[in-house]
Amino acid sequence: MLNIIVCGARGRMGKEITFKVHRAKGMKLIGAIEARNHASLGKEIEKGIKVIPDLEEAIRPDTVIIDFTTPQATLEHLEVAKSKRVPMVIGTTGFKGEQYGKIKEASHSIPLVLSPNMSVGINLFYKIVEQTASVLGEDFDAEIIEIHHRNKADAPSGTARKIAQIIARMKDADLAKVGVYGRKGVKEIRRPDEIGIHAVRGGSVVGDHMVLFAGPGERLEIIHRAESRGIFARGAILAAKFIIDKEKGLYDLQDVLGLKKGNYENR
Repeated sequence: MLNIIVCGARGRMGKEITFKVHRAKGMKLIGAIEARNHASLGKEIEKGIKVIPDLEEAIRPDTVIIDFTTPQATLEHLEVAKSKRVPMVIGTTGFKGEQYGKIKEASHSIPLVLSPNMSVGINLFYKIVEQTASVLGEDFDAEIIEIHHRNKADAPSGTARKIAQIIARMKDADLAKVGVYGRKGVKEIRRPDEIGIHAVRGGSVVGDHMVLFAGPGERLEIIHRAESRGIFARGAILAAKFIIDKEKGLYDLQDVLGLKKGNYENR
């Protein structure tokens, strides 16, 4: 039996994950973690499982932690995972450079799956974008547009940033130099090496991502639309099953799905 602890258990994603864990064969929810000031603390979400603030209290053998919280909370949970030698699946977005460095450091001690988007479809999308950018080369301009609900805090989305990183890598470019985040006012014409990234916020949109490759006389649009948060929960469940018997290292959902070999440390 694979024991699962969900951090951020009463958030939008946490509720989806706890529901899917409850229905999954060979899995058992043993912990539901929330912030110390959360209104759900002490409430029972299923028989024998109450929402608690202390991750360490919930950990048992054969446990995987699934975390969809905030960057700061995730790093705190990561310290507990390291001390207990417990694998962790991280779906939190919005990490800065130094915070990401701490995740990489932790992966030298325990196995981790880190993905800004746990959708199976979007991870196939990454592969398609990679191949398309490689084939089209410098003759096609690349623009990324992402749309999310009005309450999403970070912009652009972690998914859009990863798409931009993939395109930059295929163009052998430094994203810090060629990335353009929105456009306003008058400036020089578009540079051939630019990668445009544009964030749109409104309503209850779960998440749409489009990559536009515009070339001479034609354009190609690659689109992924998320219609339910359940798709992210499904990916998190797959990641938990994948990571339980892996060696230490930093993996992503493409590793989980077998779309590439190796892990972050090998790239």
